Amino acid sequence: MASEMSRLIERHGGTPLVVPAMREIPVPLRDNANVFRLGAKLMLQQVDMLILMTGVGASALFETLQKRHALPDIIAAMKHVIVVTRGPKPLAALKTLGMGSNITVPEPNTWQDVIATLDYYRPVKGLRVVVQEYGSSNPEMIRDLVSRGAEVFPVTMYRWALPEDLGSLERAVARILEGTIDVLLITNAAQIDHVMQLVERDGRTAAFLNACRKLVIASIGPTASERIKHYNLTVDLEPSHPKMGILVKETAMKAGTLVSRKRGG
Repeated sequence: MASEMSRLIERHGGTPLVVPAMREIPVPLRDNANVFRLGAKLMLQQVDMLILMTGVGASALFETLQKRHALPDIIAAMKHVIVVTRGPKPLAALKTLGMGSNITVPEPNTWQDVIATLDYYRPVKGLRVVVQEYGSSNPEMIRDLVSRGAEVFPVTMYRWALPEDLGSLERAVARILEGTIDVLLITNAAQIDHVMQLVERDGRTAAFLNACRKLVIASIGPTASERIKHYNLTVDLEPSHPKMGILVKETAMKAGTLVSRKRGG
């Protein structure tokens, strides 16, 4: 959504430098037998709960399942499953297939919110729970489900990787090191991890972190903020709702004051 982000920044008076820091790589089927195991489990009614973490992952999951099972059979099997969607995107993916969810996790849709919502509405003790993972495995979430008595079966549909062409990201890092960037917007936790991989590769970690401490760092929500703080960086702003438009709008309203404060102005 680079073009949309650029337009939002321009609309609010900023000069955008929007660069890709990640790409999604589908997990090859030969490396992801768990998907077809899940299909068999669904048909045999051996799944009690399915947690869908992303819209892209949910769409890919059901697209892959249809290579082995007819969609009407999948829909019929899903009627025996408690379906949990982490926010509106996986729910929308389900609706395109004629399905819905039993529980939709509210904002800000972190994995901790998933756990808290289940604790309140449907404790998982004794349940066979499938988790559609995204980008990378979340051992903390798996551990929390297991500690609550669930039998957990993770399925990963795609992984995150650095962009194939690193040129624009390297130029953006150079601008930060030069001190010509005022605000850094992070819209996904993997973005900061990938930027740190890049600067570590080039031996510029300390210089980059020092430069970032002079910027205003705005994070889309708690998951991204957690990763930013992992690198001992301060999150200066988190929007009232984890939406791209609101992130840009609220950052624009406060950026001038925050930049001045961080730079001692």
